[in-house]
Amino acid sequence: MGIKGSGDRADSALAAQDPSVIRNVALIGPSGAGKTTLVEALLAANGVISRAGTVADGTTVCDHDPAAVRQQRSVTLAIAPLQHAGFKINLVDTPGYADFLGELRAGLRAADAALFVISAGEDVDASTVALWQECATVGTPRAVVISRLDNPRADLDSVVAACRSSFGDGVLPLYLPVRDSSGAVTGLAGLLSQRLFDYRNGYPPAEGGLDNTVDADELAVARNELIEGIIAESEDESLMERYLEGEDIETDVLINDLETAVTRGTFYPVIPACAHSGVGLAEILEVTTRAFPAPVQRTPPQATRPDGSPHPAVAVDPAAPLVAEVVRTTVDPYQGRVSLVRVFSGTLQPDRSVHVSGHGLAERGHADHDVDERVSHIYSPLGGTLNEVPYCIAGDLCAVTKVSSAETGDTLSAPSDSLVVQPWTMPEPLLPVAVVGRSRSDEDALARGLGRLVAADPTLRLERNAETKQMVLWTMGEAHADVVLSRLRAGGAEVDTEPVVIPLRQTFAGPSKGHGRHVKQSGGHGQYAVCDIEVEPLPRGTGFEFMDKVVGGAIPNQFIPSVEKGVRAQMERGLSNDGFPLVDLRVSVVDGKAHSVDSSDAAFQTAGSLALKDAAEKGSVITLEPIDDVEVRMPEEHLGTVLGDLSGRRGRVLGTETDQDGRMLVRAEVPAAELLRYAVDLRGLTSGTAVFTRHFSRYAPAPSSSSP
Repeated sequence: MGIKGSGDRADSALAAQDPSVIRNVALIGPSGAGKTTLVEALLAANGVISRAGTVADGTTVCDHDPAAVRQQRSVTLAIAPLQHAGFKINLVDTPGYADFLGELRAGLRAADAALFVISAGEDVDASTVALWQECATVGTPRAVVISRLDNPRADLDSVVAACRSSFGDGVLPLYLPVRDSSGAVTGLAGLLSQRLFDYRNGYPPAEGGLDNTVDADELAVARNELIEGIIAESEDESLMERYLEGEDIETDVLINDLETAVTRGTFYPVIPACAHSGVGLAEILEVTTRAFPAPVQRTPPQATRPDGSPHPAVAVDPAAPLVAEVVRTTVDPYQGRVSLVRVFSGTLQPDRSVHVSGHGLAERGHADHDVDERVSHIYSPLGGTLNEVPYCIAGDLCAVTKVSSAETGDTLSAPSDSLVVQPWTMPEPLLPVAVVGRSRSDEDALARGLGRLVAADPTLRLERNAETKQMVLWTMGEAHADVVLSRLRAGGAEVDTEPVVIPLRQTFAGPSKGHGRHVKQSGGHGQYAVCDIEVEPLPRGTGFEFMDKVVGGAIPNQFIPSVEKGVRAQMERGLSNDGFPLVDLRVSVVDGKAHSVDSSDAAFQTAGSLALKDAAEKGSVITLEPIDDVEVRMPEEHLGTVLGDLSGRRGRVLGTETDQDGRMLVRAEVPAAELLRYAVDLRGLTSGTAVFTRHFSRYAPAPSSSSP
């Protein structure tokens, strides 16, 4: 991410002075819908960039990850500000691919409203519905942009119908496309204003009368449907009665009620658009500035003190104490750590200290922390370009550099009044990938790279498995894993993947006896220890019990703990080269022999170890595998497919029910070995409509083929 801009002088024009003129808008939609192209078109139309994709000096706007370019998908959110009609609009471009749900949720946290972008040539599939639901879950006001009207397969009517079917009756067009004799879209017809917005000469459009540019009957039907939809959302109950009596409702009244309903998040206007020709850009900006809420109209997230004690509600006020949140973290090779920040309260200023509070994700490798750091410079981000600004007020977005402890999800607050903002919900990574460096130097580079990645990506969980000696990255899916590996390699680490090893256990199938004899004689003191043990299995999860049943002093009391140490050590090492630990055993030492000179603690530890091995050879040892509790949620039409697949994975279905959202919920117990690629397979089986969770339950006997 190159640092470019105005040299030593901060650009005041890029810093908003009043939260009421700020609009933070996330672009949401499936991969390939044209979100980034639309952002670039809006920037170009407002003079931010010289042409789509570049700033004036030729620097690219979109901060593409190398893996994203190769895979033709955007995998990170990018912020692009523009000035329009006295407003500062921060466009937050988010990834639409399911593996990067964490980036999407970060974008929704940064924004106050969303442009939901759907291509006119594509269907509203399950992944698109899932993205809409993400917005609905956090109550984000939305407008729907039907993009790519120039696509040969564009079918606006069917896409709008599909949107209404999937998203609800509140999805209604504000405009109809106007076409020339060749069928090309040249403008839009305003349903409320009944005016033509002509883009034949580009942006901004020329405004005029509709004349015969749109079929009158089609226009009347669409207009009446829109008016009825607005009235249904109006807080003025008299409007419906007036409308039903045939009275014409004033256009200004309808527009005001429309804007109120959009701000409230109960009405979703549809805007047809084509980024290449500019059609719809003016209308998108009008809805953004007039109908989308300002930061002062949205409730900031709740904040508490670092010790968990309550704190008064955060106020969207530039004069209030500072409360901000890191919504994304990257590491620039020249500038170090770059943090994209949403300021909820107060004003972030350069050359001031802030308190950085951790976010409680230690289980994912993100350690909690509370530390003061100094913010040297503040920037307005434009994709991969940073322009220095003198401050960032409540409601605005900015970037800060070299705040070394700040990670995604951290809170920045005033040192005198430190706070922790309630974090947004992070999706659980469920696809494990074991990574290993090719050489010792690669291992060092791998460790450094993993530290940077974990700091930047809360959806990435790092597990250093002490049993299997593997470094396991838990990712959101294959695409996420591919991007993570590409970033590690780009950071200088030659990294390979290897099969993930499932940590197994062993135990005795029944009682057994063992004899351990360790006798050695060399010059001076020798080694002498003999012990006899009895072994019996215990219920799963009981652990280890050791009992002293020696009578007559056959083994002196001081050496009984030595036998136990030897048994415990052998249980931890396991019985084979695979090193599966032995668990759930009761071991009783019943007899033995000692020598007054040659017996020692070390000798009896060795004897205890040998006795356990002997008992295993004489008895029957079984392998135990981890079993996970699994919950799968899916539409009812996929129930049979999911149940059949779980059966093929040796799963035991515990029950099915309908959850509060009308989806089917399946509870099952499944061996962990059968879930290594379940995140990928389940997505394919259900067209991306199912989600699942897994939690360790217990160990259970594995099939004989799994035994060493």
